[in-house]
Amino acid sequence: MSLLRRRKPLESEKASVPEKPSVSDTSKKPDAKPDIKDEKKKHSKGRWSCIDGCCWFIGCICCIWWFLLFLFNAMPASFPQYVTEAITGPLPDPPGVKLQKEGLTAKHPVVFVPGIVTGGLELWEGHPCADGLFRKRLWGGTFGEVYKRPLCWVEHMSLDNETGLDPPGIRVRPVPGLVAADYFAPGYFVWAVLIANLARIGYEEKTMYMAAYDWRLSFQNTEVRDQTLSRIKSNIELMVSTNGGKKVVVIPHSMGVLYFLHFMKWVEAPAPMGGGGGSDWCAKHIKAVMNIGAPFLGVPKAVTGLFSAEAKDVAVARAIAPGVLDSELFGLQTLQHVMRMTRTWDSTMSMIPKGGETIWGDIDWAPEQGYDCSNKKQKGNETQAGGTINVDSLDDKSYGVHYGRIISFGKDIAEAHSSKIERKDFKEAVKDNNLGHSNVSCGDVWTEYQEMTWDSVKAVADYKVYTAGSLLDLLHFVAPKMMQRGDAHFSYGIADNLDDPKYENYKYWSNPLETKLPNAPEMEIYSMYGVGIPTERSYVYKLSPLADTCFIPFRIDTSAEGGDTGSCLKGGVHSVNGDETVPVLSAGFMCARGWRGKTRFNPAGISTYIREYDHAPPANLLEGRGTQSGAHVDIMGNFALIEDIIRVAAGATGEDIGGDQVHSDIFKWSESIKLKL
Repeated sequence: MSLLRRRKPLESEKASVPEKPSVSDTSKKPDAKPDIKDEKKKHSKGRWSCIDGCCWFIGCICCIWWFLLFLFNAMPASFPQYVTEAITGPLPDPPGVKLQKEGLTAKHPVVFVPGIVTGGLELWEGHPCADGLFRKRLWGGTFGEVYKRPLCWVEHMSLDNETGLDPPGIRVRPVPGLVAADYFAPGYFVWAVLIANLARIGYEEKTMYMAAYDWRLSFQNTEVRDQTLSRIKSNIELMVSTNGGKKVVVIPHSMGVLYFLHFMKWVEAPAPMGGGGGSDWCAKHIKAVMNIGAPFLGVPKAVTGLFSAEAKDVAVARAIAPGVLDSELFGLQTLQHVMRMTRTWDSTMSMIPKGGETIWGDIDWAPEQGYDCSNKKQKGNETQAGGTINVDSLDDKSYGVHYGRIISFGKDIAEAHSSKIERKDFKEAVKDNNLGHSNVSCGDVWTEYQEMTWDSVKAVADYKVYTAGSLLDLLHFVAPKMMQRGDAHFSYGIADNLDDPKYENYKYWSNPLETKLPNAPEMEIYSMYGVGIPTERSYVYKLSPLADTCFIPFRIDTSAEGGDTGSCLKGGVHSVNGDETVPVLSAGFMCARGWRGKTRFNPAGISTYIREYDHAPPANLLEGRGTQSGAHVDIMGNFALIEDIIRVAAGATGEDIGGDQVHSDIFKWSESIKLKL
């Protein structure tokens, strides 16, 4: 027995056996009981709480983030390109590098004209809610102030509803220099890629000029308030004189195309309305105007933006999260604030469709009638390549699309034969504030819809179909104050006699159908745009629920869908070929036919060229926004477009770069338009 030893208890067994109180403890507390809190602590010591899990999760994310950031900064600059090439194969040289190897060098000075929303705006004077924002960007950059103080931001981005100029106590001005529009937001380029490639062949700031302007103002008001047109004239003259008399190449984008069209008439016109440059100013100073994504004849989505503060993307978001954009919760009312703000931006009215039913079609006809959204385009460089099916082989019921009906109330109306549509005139509807619709409390967000009665709203819907010829009447009815300002600055018709003295007024200068091109026969005009992307052309609308009509009583009917795979109707929007924003018809018609050769709109016979870029999305995430994109903004990084621009800036002509390059049916559609030339 002496050889036997007592086995030592295991740790778990020790924990399960309660300790006997010592004599001293029992003498002090004869009736002592185990502490319940201590017992809980012992039992919970090994448990994992939710707070612990969250802390560890956040810690892991931060550690991984800092580790990846360390690797990113530590890796060689060529490593991302090495990985990309390992996956996709060798990348082509950027256009600037390629053309530098060919021996091209900077020749003609370059002027950039940004479009709507892409130019930065900064604060110079504001209300107390904007303290600390002096000379900080309110538009462009990080948009941090939108999240911090949204209502204050809306207040400062809005213009005066009567004058279309600055509200009292507020001054917001365009950011100067190339940085005004090189990037719209961090990592989202606009002009940066083109600028970098031009720099490869020797361009620098003294040979490049960003014609920044306040894109919210009407075109003539940029001169009234900021003398922007005069500054552009002076800078172009300076660039020509300091570069050996070499003329400039002007590159406008989007709405900047219309702005520069206005400028070319302004600079010729006598003072004080114009710049006093004389009829030969453009001939002396401009080699070429290379328009990118040009909305020459307007865009249908401009109408929906003014009519219901939405386009396709907003309508889809509204359908996914019903009530959020219109909610009064926390005073958001997002779309109402957007409408109140954008309706003060007179520039948006410059993009209302021009040319009426002659250009855009009527209730039964449109130039693009019979377009098949599912039909793949033919590749090639032919001037009349096919992207659609033969219109003559189809009747109206084949696809049920009547593009001339830009707004239809109901899918059945959009597809019905015109003989079956009964329309009631809405112009005589009562708009006084004496019905229930106007008596509803609408909060602090004022829109002109608050001055309409429910009967007048219903009368708009009862008219059923709006073509380009009746859209102006519609906008005058629902937003008379906005259109009163618009009528003073823009016009949307077709001139019968361009020699009529009335067309000397600035309101006609941005409409290519009511003005002549400059007397500059050696100048060239290019229309460069993307194709192959479904682009908004017409809409199916419905009335908002009665409870919502206090603010915006109309909305796109996102439940309206096409019935077959070839249909162009998706989410209440009929699409056609374009660059996602501008339909081919608007971007291409003037250079395809309206200005082609000597016409009454182009008496000097300026050479015009169409350069279409067939859209190809990025092959993978490593490619970013793509080098072959045809999208309205992403095309600014399209290698083929950049190469064309650099060649012309280096001295080439339109014939040198291949003349027309067309993938769509723009020539066929243009020929179907009965316009006196």
